Amino acid sequence: MAASDGSIRASDADRERVAASLRDHYAAGRLTSDEFNERLDKTYAATTLGDLAGLQTDLPAPPDPGQFPVPDPNQVPTPTQSPGPIMAGPGRLPEHWRGPVGSWLSISLVCFVIWLLSGASGSLWFLWPTGVLGALLLARLVSGAPPPGSRRQYRRDYRRQRRRY
Repeated sequence: MAASDGSIRASDADRERVAASLRDHYAAGRLTSDEFNERLDKTYAATTLGDLAGLQTDLPAPPDPGQFPVPDPNQVPTPTQSPGPIMAGPGRLPEHWRGPVGSWLSISLVCFVIWLLSGASGSLWFLWPTGVLGALLLARLVSGAPPPGSRRQYRRDYRRQRRRY
């Protein structure tokens, strides 16, 4: 028996494929709600491939997947395309460093406000905690080490980078 013979029994996957095609045609406006429901009922009741083929004879065939070009991931996006995720570039802070740096800025601001409210005496004590924490973060950033508490994210980024090359 040939594979194109309409008397071959249909599988559940064949029925699902035809049902998905009918849903696409309904969404495109080629079928009314009543026609869609009637054909869908017949699709799930079909026993042979010939029965399934008869449900789509007056509908256009789906486009060939090779008909549309596959987008090149290296091409520059046009204004209609989404530019994608913003990558860290020169002068930009990597995303996994934003949390620790934001925390450092918050701590620095709180210490500075407390210093101001305490009378802003001649002692610049608020520079000690903020300076030490800032120096530690800067040393980790310059050395390429991950920020504190983000080893998992750092490893994920490292693996993703290695896969690209």
